[in-house]
This record gives sequence, structure tokens and C-alpha cells, in this order.
Amino acid sequence: MNTLAQIRNIPFSTQTIGTFFSNTKAVTMKANNLQKAGKIIRLKKGLYILSPEESGETLSNELIANHIYGPSYISLQTALRYYGLIPETVYTTQSMTIKRSRSFTNDIGVFTYTSCPHDYFTIGIRQAIVNSNTILIASPEKALCDTLCYTHNLNIRYKKELSVLLEEDWRFDMDALRQMNTSIIEQCAAVGKKQNTLLQLLKLVRYE
Repeated sequence: MNTLAQIRNIPFSTQTIGTFFSNTKAVTMKANNLQKAGKIIRLKKGLYILSPEESGETLSNELIANHIYGPSYISLQTALRYYGLIPETVYTTQSMTIKRSRSFTNDIGVFTYTSCPHDYFTIGIRQAIVNSNTILIASPEKALCDTLCYTHNLNIRYKKELSVLLEEDWRFDMDALRQMNTSIIEQCAAVGKKQNTLLQLLKLVRYE
């Protein structure tokens, strides 16, 4: 396990285990034994991560989410909470993807992926450092657009209606809202769902 510890807290495949235990022919069995011993954690079929006791490092749900299903980026309420824009704890790690929507549950938690078109997907993605690792995450503006566009049964028609939703229901940081980059919201409105909702968001940000 000393050699496997070099991977730190980054997810790895069954094949990676084989490179560290070259004398083990039954790599899948080796992975199962390591899992039963509590040394590695299964994230999905063929994908694992070292337990914190073995790696000595904190696990990053955001980094794990990037690896479980991709291409994807952290977004929706998970990203809003990451930036401190909403006060509530978010227990599901939420991402956007260009693949079909999926959900994965493992010993770390629940990871959900919401499908969106490629031209919308590429807008407003940034890199961030979490526990010394780089993750892909939506910018604050993109995370808000994603949440407004991909929350089921949410159809905002008026600016006042949106203001009440953000300030009273979501307890959104309205000071941060006023500082948002309107260019990202404009790009999302041009190619994304719920265009009218995003146009109302632009009015709110611009004090129109």
C-alpha cells in the first residue's frame, strides 16, 4: 500500500491497481480484497479512491464527482454553496454533463449529473483548487443559471418573482448577485433553456 499511497486522494481505476501490484494476476480480486480491508473505497464499477486513513488526506467530493462521470463540472446548488451564495448545506454533489443524466451512490455520498447541450455546457466553466487538486466547477453566474434553468417546475416570468425567490426562498447573497458577470448570463440566455427567466435575472443584476 505504500506505493499505492502515491495516488493520494485522486480516484483511480482497477487497471492502476494492477500497475502497483504487477505480480497479482487477478487484479479485480485484489481490488475487492483491498476494499474489504477498508483500504480503498469503491466509487463505481472500476473506479476507486484510497481511504483517508491510507492516504492521510481529506477526500474531495468535488474532485470525485469530476472523475465518476465526465465530461462534467460541479454546479447547481453544490456550486452555489461552494461560493457561499446560499446558506443551506447541500448533501448531494451536483454536476452538469453533456452525457445523459445519471446518478451514482457510494460510501462517499450521492452524485447526480444533469444533462445539457454542448454549446450551453461550455459556458462559464472555471478551475478551482480543492485540497491541492484542480477541479472543474461552474462560475457563480453559470451555477445560478444552471439552477434556474434545470430546477424542475421552476418557471420565472417576472423580475419581482425572481427577486422573491432568490432573496426570501433561497436566501441568496444579493450583494454578490449585483457583482455578477452579465456576459456569462447573456451567453446562457442565448443558447440555454428558460430564456425569459435568464432575461429577468439580467434585469435584476443590472438594477433595470
